[in-house]
Amino acid sequence: MEVVNGTAGWLFVGVGNPLRQFRGPYMSSGPVIETQLRIRYAETDAMGIVYHSNYIIWFEVGRGEYFWQQGMNYAQWEQQGVYFPVSEVSARFLAPARYGDLVTVRTWVQEKRSREVTFAYEVLMGDTGQRLATGWTKHLCVNGEGQVVIIPAKLSSLLRPREES
Repeated sequence: MEVVNGTAGWLFVGVGNPLRQFRGPYMSSGPVIETQLRIRYAETDAMGIVYHSNYIIWFEVGRGEYFWQQGMNYAQWEQQGVYFPVSEVSARFLAPARYGDLVTVRTWVQEKRSREVTFAYEVLMGDTGQRLATGWTKHLCVNGEGQVVIIPAKLSSLLRPREES
């Protein structure tokens, strides 16, 4: 497993065994990318737990790492006039995380269509593997003018959905 130190205190962890400790319904095909991070004080609320909007930010961190691990990143696609704005988002919170906890964000492609892709996420407590949150984001493929377009073939080949078991 490759470990790369990121910026702003983030620690990115590369692809491990995609079936290891996975508890979701998607069990085969495309990769699951694991990204670990330590909860910062600024991410917590007055009750000392992670504020809910931070999970959406962590989904984006996992999604960005998904592209890095596939050999491309958002900036490279944007230079080619390809953008993926979020069109829908969903999150379900199952257990709290607190300042200093180490969590793992697991990211995979849940569904791919000709003009959209849905990423799924699972946030786990680092030391126990307890599921803290699950969610998904749907993205449209658009050009520089904001028009919905077909996902380019090279990018489409990197977006391999996990099959339902």
